[in-house]
Amino acid sequence: MSIAATSGLIILVLLVVMLIAGVPIAVALGISSVCAILPVMDIDVAVLTGSQRIFSGISTFSLLAIPFFILAGNIMNKGGIAVRLINLAKVITGRLPGALAHTNVIANMLFGAISGSGTAAASAMGSIIGPIEKEEGYDPNFSAAVNIATAPTGLLIPPSNVMITFSLVSGGTSVAALFMAGYIPGILWGLACMAVIFFIAKKNGYRSEATYSGKEKLKMVIEAIPALLLIIIVIGGIIGGIFTATEGSAVAVVYSLLLSLFGYKSIKLKEIPGILKESAEMTGIIIFLIGVSSIMSWVMAFTNIPTLVSNALLAVSSNKYVILFLINIILLIVGTFMDMTPACLIFTPIFLPVCTALGMNTIHFGIMLIFNLCIGTITPPVGTTLFVGVKVGGVKIETVFKQLLYYFAAIFIVLLLVTYVPKLSLFLPGLMGYV
Repeated sequence: MSIAATSGLIILVLLVVMLIAGVPIAVALGISSVCAILPVMDIDVAVLTGSQRIFSGISTFSLLAIPFFILAGNIMNKGGIAVRLINLAKVITGRLPGALAHTNVIANMLFGAISGSGTAAASAMGSIIGPIEKEEGYDPNFSAAVNIATAPTGLLIPPSNVMITFSLVSGGTSVAALFMAGYIPGILWGLACMAVIFFIAKKNGYRSEATYSGKEKLKMVIEAIPALLLIIIVIGGIIGGIFTATEGSAVAVVYSLLLSLFGYKSIKLKEIPGILKESAEMTGIIIFLIGVSSIMSWVMAFTNIPTLVSNALLAVSSNKYVILFLINIILLIVGTFMDMTPACLIFTPIFLPVCTALGMNTIHFGIMLIFNLCIGTITPPVGTTLFVGVKVGGVKIETVFKQLLYYFAAIFIVLLLVTYVPKLSLFLPGLMGYV
């Protein structure tokens, strides 16, 4: 057996066994990676090299964007922005069949994009819109399914921490290009779910009786503008070259803090230490994962595991479309068992060489990968967004999952379009000169 095959088998077996045993994924990644290199390296050298890789893996300026975006998202989650975005979404959806459900979709897309968190969107929107839908006769399982199915759209619509992670692990892919590439796939995800909602709502007679005068609508729009300006300022600044993604994340923190303290006046100074502590804890988890995963990336490169995987896939078929379909299936399965960040860190160095060998643009591959992993956040057994949505909606997984099947079908169609129609991901980056 070759070195690559031996190392790959060691990583796979140890990682699976430790995850089943409940070992934290960062620890499992580090131990399995170090053990995988032992057949060709002394243990003391392997441990020393692993330690060096952890520090070199996190000693990257661009990683500073992650704690800043996490902090900005936590400030917004507590800053009264959700209500303003829901009111704006009500104006947009009007009196469509299932208008409140459509409102949930648009609000999730807006809030998820601003906060950069699918679970935060599911929690905030579900807790506010869910009770209103129940009052108007909506089936709670239908409402929860809508909220869960559309919460991950904000992970595709920038700013998105997982895109920054992919940029790092893929060898420096432009963060701005990835941000631009996520818009169309993220919007298509939301529109596909809205199409499902339209037919279900029409069949069940879900209609909103609420009406708003022109003056009320104008007020709703005006109140939401300051929140929407955050996206324009941050993304516009990055794309326009005014500041980098890292600097943009700091701008997001300052803007969201000023807006919440003095604009909406929805948080108090005494709440800030708690927000900082929560953000620091989340940052520590993600940064440690990135550092440890760099050991695995180095082991894979050293033992030539990506080449082994590439040869194995090409042995199955030489057809580009078949290989991409197989990669999608693998990523969908992986996403059901693993959180987005570690999955991105582990599988990018494995599948990226395969896809680039097939002539796939790195930006296109990144969006395809992230899209797959977003689906994983709403599927059991590890779907964090699914569990948050179920808890907020007050429903059971087994009952809401039946409703989710319709949305999975629509989302999978969009995934195939994103995979096989590169322009959907590359059109906007191309306009900006990144492709």
